Amino acid sequence: MLMLLSGFVLALALVAAKARFLGFRSQKPADFAGKGPVFDLRQHLNGPILCEGVIYGPTGRVTSRFVADMQGSWDGNTGTLAETFRYDSGTVQERCWTLRLGRDGAISAEAPDVVGEGQGQVIGPAVRLRYRIRLAQDAGGHVLDVTDWMYLMDNGTIMNRSQFTKFGITVAELVATLRRVET
Repeated sequence: MLMLLSGFVLALALVAAKARFLGFRSQKPADFAGKGPVFDLRQHLNGPILCEGVIYGPTGRVTSRFVADMQGSWDGNTGTLAETFRYDSGTVQERCWTLRLGRDGAISAEAPDVVGEGQGQVIGPAVRLRYRIRLAQDAGGHVLDVTDWMYLMDNGTIMNRSQFTKFGITVAELVATLRRVET
């Protein structure tokens, strides 16, 4: 019994070490320093944007697909990003972010369903934003921790990958593309 328990503890420690040092959440903005193209939120999250993506559940299976229309606008270093999501279930969800750019690529972000203020960093072609989001009541009303990464591609497309965790356990993942809509 003691060997079984020791093996379980060792396996748990290895999984935790992998997530902390080798996994998605171990990336740092500094990993992208000196790389290009340069992600300027005022330019790349401005105007009409089409977003298409999928959400994976805790087992890695697709649980939802969506298309979102976004509209970004900026006044100096303060921007708004209005989002309207249309899910394959027929559900429509709206969110409006307020983004503030600080020194050395720092970002703060607020939205009605975000608990407190999100904090992030932009460096080179990448943006990392961490925040806590409260799910709608019909989705359980849970508060999840989110690590959101956006990567600017050479053609201007933005690749987005987000992980949602509860008590450190990944419960969902989102993968999406964002492309500016030419008017």
